[in-house]
Amino acid sequence: MDLKIESKDNAVTVYLTGEIDHHRAADIREKIDMAIERIRPPMLYLDFGGVTFMDSSGIGLVMGRYRAMQLIGGKLIVRNINPQIKKIMRLAGLEKLSVMEKGGVTNEAN
Repeated sequence: MDLKIESKDNAVTVYLTGEIDHHRAADIREKIDMAIERIRPPMLYLDFGGVTFMDSSGIGLVMGRYRAMQLIGGKLIVRNINPQIKKIMRLAGLEKLSVMEKGGVTNEAN
């Protein structure tokens, strides 16, 4: 899993690639949380464009960053999700949190 974190225009974008599984999720969480603490962005984008596989650890990754952003008054948007991973996220109820980008228009969590 390669991880690129970019800070630009009052937002942090995390570009994820490869697989998100139990073995890699802890390292990813740690790096993203350090960026959130250091930058305290009003918006965090998790870009899943390069993710080829995700298990339930990926759901935990998203939920934890959602809570972290809420604690600092920020918002989370998950974007560029392939159909298979989008299905997993919907089944887990992430769509109800309105964090998943839809058709180029973001649904921001309140």
